[in-house]
Amino acid sequence: MEVVVAKFGGSSLANAAQFKKVHNIILSSENRRYVIPSAPGKQNNGDTKITDLLYLCHKQIEHGLKFDDTLDAIVSRYQEIIDGLKLDLDLKPHIEIIKKDMESNASLEYVVSRGEYLNGIILANFLDYEFIDAKDVVCFNENGILDSELTNKKMKEHLSKYPKAVIPGFYGSLPNGDIQIFSRGGSDITGALVARAVNASIYENWTDVSGLLITDPSIVKDAKPIETITYRELRELSYAGATVLHEETIFPVLDAGIPINIRNTNEPDNPGTMIVSYAEPVTPAGGITGIAGRKDFTVISIEKNRMKSEVGFVRKLLTILENHNIYPEHMPSSIDTISLVVMDCQLDNKLDKLIKDIEHQLKPDLIEVFPNMALIATVGHGMAYTPGISAKLFTALAKEGINVRMIDQGSSEINIIVGVETDDFEKAVEAIYHAFV
Repeated sequence: MEVVVAKFGGSSLANAAQFKKVHNIILSSENRRYVIPSAPGKQNNGDTKITDLLYLCHKQIEHGLKFDDTLDAIVSRYQEIIDGLKLDLDLKPHIEIIKKDMESNASLEYVVSRGEYLNGIILANFLDYEFIDAKDVVCFNENGILDSELTNKKMKEHLSKYPKAVIPGFYGSLPNGDIQIFSRGGSDITGALVARAVNASIYENWTDVSGLLITDPSIVKDAKPIETITYRELRELSYAGATVLHEETIFPVLDAGIPINIRNTNEPDNPGTMIVSYAEPVTPAGGITGIAGRKDFTVISIEKNRMKSEVGFVRKLLTILENHNIYPEHMPSSIDTISLVVMDCQLDNKLDKLIKDIEHQLKPDLIEVFPNMALIATVGHGMAYTPGISAKLFTALAKEGINVRMIDQGSSEINIIVGVETDDFEKAVEAIYHAFV
């Protein structure tokens, strides 16, 4: 029998009604044997995520304030779910332990992880699946970094004993047994680790959107969905600014060759977006997969005659950047010029000193600074080796009167990055979208 691992986000488990949708999805296929829940998310715009309430609890404890009202609100939310599902489940013993630990100055990691922990207990009871505490199968080293090999070993050992199980996301444990968490969104990683450990045929990531869209719908209304995307294209779009999966989610399943399927809990019949391996380009020739971008960049252009013949010039430049704790996003160059594309947040109170150091150590003929820049990446395997792609893109921008200040294309030819004025960002994204889609 094929094994499907299903991770459900906070919006998918925000209340009893959403739990019922999840229940129906899981039981609609015998293959969905391992489930990873997040903590309950917002029920509406005026609501608060359970994880945020737990962060508040810890802050109140740190400042010596009473946290009972906040904890009561959390407990009430879980009780509403239990009552709505008519479960014969008493969370009081778990709550008493958690409260006692909080009163003993439990760590932030422990406190905020209890959202997934309690939700996992409820979901396991509702599905009649085994509950496996993530602290027993997700392992971090003493520096708080995921121990991937040990995690894989422990997961295989534990999960082989249970044909069906719920494993809460977001947290694991340190070698001394203390709770350690991933960064926000880390339940995606837990799901990927489980999928790898059980050699799943597919890793389903259920959320409140029907897959990925070609571009930001706040810029292009009714942007079309992406049916299939490769891991490589996803990485390019994510790096360019697209909000997709937690970045570390990809690697456990990529190594195992397991596809990810982004699905919508509220539209379970929608096939969503399938994320497949590098080896399976699917975009037709001349087509694009996605468009993403970010604002707030500065371009520093450095010009020096016979730069290319000066051995060590780039190394010295990178050393200067390193000394200022700055890393460039891109470094397009020509025979006598090199440009540094740097996020504005890295240049806070550093730009003048950086320019002086470059002038002193490299003695360039000219340095120019171009602030208020935005970068837009157009990505797709279908672009590679297809004549006319660049012309199509730049013609679309020219028709809208958009001046391209920078161009960068990787040797793989699956992406073209352009730099435009920040004020032209949205208009440029629209122009590229309508040129290709």
